[in-house]
Amino acid sequence: MLEKAAFTIANLRQIYREGRASPEQVALESLRRATAGRHPNVWITMLDEEAIIGYASRLGRVQFEKLPLFGIPFAIKDNIDLAGVPTSAGCPAFAFQPESSATVVERLIAAGAIPIGKTNMDQFATGLVGTRSPYGSCASVFHSAYISGGSSSGSAVAVASGQVAFALGTDTAGSGRVPAAFNQIVGLKPSLGALSTTGVFPACRSLDCVSIFAGSGYDAGIVMDAAAAEDSTDPFSRVLVPRTLPRKPRIGVPSPGDCEFFGDVAAAALFERAKERIEEVGGYLVEINFKPFRETAELLYQGPWVAERLHAVGAFLESHEAMDPTVRSIIAGGERFSAVDCFAASYKLRALAARTRVEWSKMDALLLPTTGTTYTHREIGAKPVALNSNLGFYTNFVNLLDLAAVAVPAGLRPSGLPFGVSLIAPSGCDRALLALADQMHKAVGGALGITKSMIVDQPDVPVPKEESVLLAVVGAHLTGQPLNWQLTSRGAQFVKAGRTARNYRFFALANTTPAKPGLVRQAGAAGGGIEIELWSLTPSAFGSFVAEVPPPMVIGSVSLLDGTTVKGFLCEPVALEGATEITHLGGWRAYLASRDSA
Repeated sequence: MLEKAAFTIANLRQIYREGRASPEQVALESLRRATAGRHPNVWITMLDEEAIIGYASRLGRVQFEKLPLFGIPFAIKDNIDLAGVPTSAGCPAFAFQPESSATVVERLIAAGAIPIGKTNMDQFATGLVGTRSPYGSCASVFHSAYISGGSSSGSAVAVASGQVAFALGTDTAGSGRVPAAFNQIVGLKPSLGALSTTGVFPACRSLDCVSIFAGSGYDAGIVMDAAAAEDSTDPFSRVLVPRTLPRKPRIGVPSPGDCEFFGDVAAAALFERAKERIEEVGGYLVEINFKPFRETAELLYQGPWVAERLHAVGAFLESHEAMDPTVRSIIAGGERFSAVDCFAASYKLRALAARTRVEWSKMDALLLPTTGTTYTHREIGAKPVALNSNLGFYTNFVNLLDLAAVAVPAGLRPSGLPFGVSLIAPSGCDRALLALADQMHKAVGGALGITKSMIVDQPDVPVPKEESVLLAVVGAHLTGQPLNWQLTSRGAQFVKAGRTARNYRFFALANTTPAKPGLVRQAGAAGGGIEIELWSLTPSAFGSFVAEVPPPMVIGSVSLLDGTTVKGFLCEPVALEGATEITHLGGWRAYLASRDSA
């Protein structure tokens, strides 16, 4: 009966609920599938039957309802520790046996999940191709001539072929998303710090995160809920305030001239269809300037972050020759960077982040191809570095800018090879992104990887809902103005433009930097209302924002022309000394334009 069972969390929980199988039986079926050999080079180390039954038998004394991952088999990328099992990071000479499991693995096992083994990877997590491993290359489950993507190659193939229900990978430059795209599954790259990296051998420690591969957004969400927690042993761990997306989110897309498909006409057509599909499920498209994101992406391997890889593995590199030559050359390249280079790059990153904030003021989420194209093993063998760089075109900037991302299937090329897209948003938007990505995935339809499980049969990802506070801004916090970042950095979302009620007067305040206006309510004033923008903030974000408002500015209640009342900027009467009344201009932008003209 289990031979044909769908290895999804929802289906396996139904099997347990009905008493049709035990965790031991499911785990051994997972082991049987893993050892069948239909997809070679997926595993570096598999647990034996005794060890797997040992994990499964612990669940017999626990009530099923209490454990969200009760009896769910999963795989672990081999740079993530599992107690008593070697961690090789894709390099046999480097392998060591940890006494304890990584924090994230411990949490998943505590939630009822059963580890099956450690999966293949690009050595030291250096690559997006899945071919840089002495344990052999993984291939796409759709065609053995094509690469699986990396560096979390084995984890993606294990899920896409139905050997396990979910798998852990890591993602520094795209390793949790590219393999998902090449194998028609979901790849969740959580916000940095959401999942502990204690017990994860680093690539770039300041940018690394544990990623999740699953057939559906629903499964990925269940796993993330079980795995995420602050960890005092991980200095990069943090508790993130969940952020929501608007009911009709603004979806940023690059201009056609900023897109790159490397000659893959079918991929370009599928991305156009994905843009139509995001509108069908409730978003609306906004064209943004993609250039600052691309310039950020180029920093990852052309800048001193490569030296962080050298910090992680430099001692081994000096004393051992047994390394993949491409991996060795990339990591050794970190030697050319100085401390001055590091500071210069950090300043450049700050400048680029500021430019991207301008684009984020226009959008709530960003829709991109996960990759512009795919390649055969032969093509990668001929140009291992150049083609790998092509695969990171749309992925390399995400962690540098502290963003969350979800890769989802977006259809098949005429050749039968899958194409994927990624939804990207500020940190904390993980569950909201999963819900939106799941809607797109359901609209595409199709199977989970090459299994017989269909995405339309999977449970929906619940759409996160949170109370919000509407804030009216009138001056330096408007879109494009110098203090707008104080809103966007807190995850505030633009709602709409509008005007105040007519009984307000408007002043340009004296001696303020940056220049600020003052809004004052006065009975008898009869103007046409003052231009405002409405922004939505979570209660916690609103509280932290108000705490930074300096006198003589205050946050009070502002009446709008449509009859509603929201929170907004007002000023104390003392601020009007030396101020210039600009009510007749109707808004701050009009005042700035008249001042500049004068």
